[in-house]
Amino acid sequence: MSSRALPALAGESGLSRYLSEIKKFPLLAPEEEYMLAKRWKEHQDPRAAHKLVTSHLRLVAKIAMGYRGYGLPTSEIIAEGNVGLMQAVKRFEPERGFRLATYAMWWIRASIQEFILRSWSLVKIGTTTDQKKLFFNLRKAKSKINAIEEGDLTPEHVAVLADQLGVGEDELISMNRRLSAPDSSLNAPLRSDGESEWQDWLPDETLDQETRMAETQEVDERKELLAAALGELPEREREIIAARRLQDEPATLEELSHKFGISRERVRQIEVRAFDRLQRAMKSALREKRAGMAELRAATQAEERPD
Repeated sequence: MSSRALPALAGESGLSRYLSEIKKFPLLAPEEEYMLAKRWKEHQDPRAAHKLVTSHLRLVAKIAMGYRGYGLPTSEIIAEGNVGLMQAVKRFEPERGFRLATYAMWWIRASIQEFILRSWSLVKIGTTTDQKKLFFNLRKAKSKINAIEEGDLTPEHVAVLADQLGVGEDELISMNRRLSAPDSSLNAPLRSDGESEWQDWLPDETLDQETRMAETQEVDERKELLAAALGELPEREREIIAARRLQDEPATLEELSHKFGISRERVRQIEVRAFDRLQRAMKSALREKRAGMAELRAATQAEERPD
């Protein structure tokens, strides 16, 4: 899928113009979106794919604006989000019964986050899943309690944030200092003679190619399982679980009670039931998939045995 037909995003200077241009693309009604997705999936119609992508460019821009606090050009963040959107359109299965936006936001965020992680020095952030999660959640959590000053946090703020984010206080303090510290060049000389650089003393902690590929495949597998499980839920359960569990800013029980005309307790019950159904559906699909793979391996091995 080519991005050549998309509106031009010419750096920060052209950002306002780009944001104005993408507002001209109309949003799609559910029926039109379904038919376009079917045309793309079954006939690889580039015009259908183009319309699906352009109608969701505003979604990318909205998500990208939430990642402006990492010192990177907003235009580049949006461009990376557009890549994620195109991947989502390419893999979208309309028969599952949910909207493209619900599926695409996962790919958009993943693409943006990978770009940010690649752009930041490995000296400043961790490499484990928990550290990456803390990296992306700390700024937002600090903003919510008005702890936006640079430098060390107060003991009170440390205690509150550690509890909210589910991490130890020492780990939180360490990550905050990494985010607050100025980025130093890895090519800076370590000694006055200039013969040694900081990068010469950094251990290579990057994952090998096979491990990275396995992790990518696992993430893709989980996304596909989630998409399939969401498609099996009734529409109201799907909307509630998406609003409560799949958004950066989850909807409140009060908001959803007004939307659906039911009590807050009823919304909570539906959320719990939907989450339980999702888990069971994903586990069942995963077992079936692994069983099928095991059977295929067994059949392959049997064919390879000498008579």
